Amino acid sequence: MLWLVIFVALLIPLAVVILDSPVVRSAFERRHGNLEGPLPSDVKELARRLGVMEEEIEALRGELGQLQDKHEFLQRLLEDPSARQPAKLPKPQD
Repeated sequence: MLWLVIFVALLIPLAVVILDSPVVRSAFERRHGNLEGPLPSDVKELARRLGVMEEEIEALRGELGQLQDKHEFLQRLLEDPSARQPAKLPKPQD
């Protein structure tokens, strides 16, 4: 019985040392999403590329809006030809 008490008493500091090690802390932080410190270059590159893609998407949205406006205008012209203004021809001179 005394050996069991001594064994448990020795396991407590050993468990504290193991649980406080950098490897265990790192695994715990990764599992819970608490990344601290500098980001790896892969993540930085992906973040940069994501920013570029977001800018390109915004530019495409603007161009798409312009194309939709042009399409609607042309559609209205094709559907109602009477809405077009007749071209003014110069009068022939005598």
